[in-house]
Amino acid sequence: MMKLYYAPHTCALAAHIALIDAGANYETQKLDFSQQEQTKSEFLAINPKGRVPALLCDQGLLSESPAILSYIAQTHPRANLAPLDDPYKFAKVQEFNAYLASTLHVAHAHGKRAERWADDPQAKAELHRKMPQVVLESFLLVEKSMFKGPYVWGEHYTICDPYLFTFAQWLEADSVDPDMVPKIRDHRHMMLQRQNVQTAIKAQLQSN
Repeated sequence: MMKLYYAPHTCALAAHIALIDAGANYETQKLDFSQQEQTKSEFLAINPKGRVPALLCDQGLLSESPAILSYIAQTHPRANLAPLDDPYKFAKVQEFNAYLASTLHVAHAHGKRAERWADDPQAKAELHRKMPQVVLESFLLVEKSMFKGPYVWGEHYTICDPYLFTFAQWLEADSVDPDMVPKIRDHRHMMLQRQNVQTAIKAQLQSN
């Protein structure tokens, strides 16, 4: 059985949704970030990065959302969560998720966790100030150049969809007007209607 380590309101939601989509056999362990549980020795012994999501599987630990999402899709091929039979299309799925991880998520973090990049108060203030613009620019690139609709890759749902949805939930918190990216706004609304998404959100907000 796999075990997903997560914290509410983090990108671990995408992996949680994908596990439900896949019909996977898994359990969860919630970390309380308000108590800094991700920095304690018990969790660092599992994931030295001190980050979520972390997925413990039979072969060992996986971290980083794109890797976890790809693993879920590949180990549950009947769920049809990625075009596994087409190397190019599967690479495009990974390309999309890599962009979200390396650019969009980092832009978001500049506003919420500026201390990762700066100690000077003025420098951190500048990162906070700039964050909404950079986040919007990242979403606009997705909307205009990478999103087919109604799902990321058109009519077929993939592991890209819960990942994009997770970040789209933070638009308002990042001071970005969802109406600036109407396709992503509508995708977020559509995703919220999915039972598996509702189940994952509800589960993450409950205590283990």
